Amino acid sequence: MILVAILVFTVLAFIITNNGSGHNVSGLRYKEYQLKDYSSWFLKQLNNTDNWKQLKSCLVKSEDCNNLAKQYKTLKQYKMAKLTPIEAGCCRPPSECGYPVVNASYYDLSFHPVSSNEDCKLYKNSRVVKCYNCDSCKAGVAQYMKTEWRVVAIFNLALFVVLSIIYFVGCCARRNAGRTRQSKV
Repeated sequence: MILVAILVFTVLAFIITNNGSGHNVSGLRYKEYQLKDYSSWFLKQLNNTDNWKQLKSCLVKSEDCNNLAKQYKTLKQYKMAKLTPIEAGCCRPPSECGYPVVNASYYDLSFHPVSSNEDCKLYKNSRVVKCYNCDSCKAGVAQYMKTEWRVVAIFNLALFVVLSIIYFVGCCARRNAGRTRQSKV
């Protein structure tokens, strides 16, 4: 029964995490993520208002976005940085907005966005707003969850194989023990 549960969970994890990947941004070392690229299950979870409120409050409390300016002192360091999916999606506006970078946690929003992407209007330099309401942030969280779930799914697959071998060996040993008892009688 445990083997079946592990197998079912592992298969579901692989199915759910099958879609979605980042898009390269010219001149930058990190990728940007789009929510539409992920599975419908991720979309449903991340677009659920209650779920997103809880996730967003964790993101704000983590201070990851506000620490970028401390971590990357110069624009060159920031542009060469390999940002995490959450940093790329939640801490900055999408590149297509065209906002000039002032530093790692501040953008010049006086320019009109060159894109019709709704995330361009949602981004603010405020420590508690950033792009936390953006689809790009949800996509960054989806990518993070996808990566973590993949690790768990691979571990579960290995666990399934090991437990299956142990189960098989145990069944063979039990069968052989039964034969040995019958031959002694």
